[in-house]
Amino acid sequence: LMGHGGGLHKRAPGLVSRARAMVIEQGFHVAAIDAPGHGERPRSAGDQRWVDSMLQARAAGESLAPSITAYNGSLVERTVPEWRATIDALQELPDIGREAPIGYQGMTLATAIGISLAAVDERIRAAIFGGVFVYDAVLAAARQVTIPIEFLMPLDDAEIDRASGLEVFDAFASVEKTLLAFPGSHFRVPAAQLDTRFFARHFNRVDAVTS
Repeated sequence: LMGHGGGLHKRAPGLVSRARAMVIEQGFHVAAIDAPGHGERPRSAGDQRWVDSMLQARAAGESLAPSITAYNGSLVERTVPEWRATIDALQELPDIGREAPIGYQGMTLATAIGISLAAVDERIRAAIFGGVFVYDAVLAAARQVTIPIEFLMPLDDAEIDRASGLEVFDAFASVEKTLLAFPGSHFRVPAAQLDTRFFARHFNRVDAVTS
């Protein structure tokens, strides 16, 4: 499962490129959905007010925390059930079935959604998160996550400081978790920082790891 960042959508070029590589090079099935108000889904008046507030704060060099906390919290509440319904539908497909392991990856908004999804749905067996804005609900959900985690942390982000990234990483209850830090901001993750074999290893895809 691939989630998109805030303001993006399920057909964003970076997401499509990663999905294609997972399918062609490793033989995975990949699914992505638009969060409410993103991509093909119209934005409500309430969502637009949150977005306007966030953009105004960013332009003024002010903290995004108030608007991000409210907006992301609302999107998480709406999108987690949609992802769970998507998983239900995918498991009905003969090429996937109910026994196939499921992974999740995505940055920023996708991480806020994905952490909460992984906390409540045991079908998610490994995940790649990162670059998330920190608030109480994110930390509370992270404390319920026990699956293998890889966490991407931008070191020079003007909006998400290092301490926040470490706070989320430390909150995960996972026994197996790895922190991958990289220069720059959450707007661009260097391709070299992505562990392309993470899911293959955890899903015992020996053929994908050794080929």
